[in-house]
Amino acid sequence: MTEPRKLQVGIRNVNFGDQVTIVEPVNLYGCDIGEGCFIGPFVEIQKSVRIGRRTKVQSHAFICELVTIGADCFIGHGVMFVNDLFQDGGPAGGDVSKWKSTTIGNHVSIGSNATILPVNICDHVVIGAGSVVTKNISEPGVYVGNPARKLR
Repeated sequence: MTEPRKLQVGIRNVNFGDQVTIVEPVNLYGCDIGEGCFIGPFVEIQKSVRIGRRTKVQSHAFICELVTIGADCFIGHGVMFVNDLFQDGGPAGGDVSKWKSTTIGNHVSIGSNATILPVNICDHVVIGAGSVVTKNISEPGVYVGNPARKLR
């Protein structure tokens, strides 16, 4: 029996603002995390992600490459960001040209276990727990469901 190849990431090549709190274990690499942010345990934030000031990311969240999150946001437990839409019927793998970006505005709250596909979400939006955001949101409000629709 052969030993598996083990890759350890932890925290590498991260630009931190002042007064950031991290609860380990986490995987953070090649990202920018703004001042006063909170990052909970079991979170992965991949390279080139930018997180604005005072944003809170709760446990078990996954923030993939090509995601930008504004200031004063809340990312609930188990929120998943997706950058691959399987446009050719399967995963793009390492073909970064097929990945899409996501931009989250300021003062956005995303409830636990929501899934965010490559979209743009404007400022002052609440995404309900378990919702799946499949389209851009350009109007402030509360959005829920699968696919997420404006509730109010």
